[in-house]
Amino acid sequence: MADTVFGRILRGEIPAHRVYEDERVLAFLDINPLSRGHVLVIPKEPAASLDLLSDESAAALGRVLPRLCRAVIAVTGTREYNVLENNGSGAHQAIAHVHFHIIPKPNAREGLGVGWPMQGFDHAEGARLAAQIAAQVDRSGSRPPAPHDESASTELIRKLREEG
Repeated sequence: MADTVFGRILRGEIPAHRVYEDERVLAFLDINPLSRGHVLVIPKEPAASLDLLSDESAAALGRVLPRLCRAVIAVTGTREYNVLENNGSGAHQAIAHVHFHIIPKPNAREGLGVGWPMQGFDHAEGARLAAQIAAQVDRSGSRPPAPHDESASTELIRKLREEG
């Protein structure tokens, strides 16, 4: 087990207020919460970032995250929330062990505050980039997505700009 605070929690060396546990996943309350009900969800498999995590542990996280979100909503009464996972210190990851935050957003003061510095999008470059990523996914054993209908995307973007 990696020597991080999460490794120590998994080994029972540090106490945690556990809310869920199975053979691959542990979830517990964050001791530095952004709001009431802030939960951390970690794989038991040590991996510093999501790309290093096994498909099996990733699937286990994916299966339990919606159930944990529903439980947090039921207990806190807060229907709005963020699910956050950072990879690398430059992306604000503080502990080198994959972890997801479920952060209720009860009001403007509590919960996660996010800036979203949008950039322009070139559709030709987007098509090239999508093809490159799809080819890389295919090499890793996953199936690439279905071919993209650019005209439908362009129409959706036009409508969103008109509304916004």
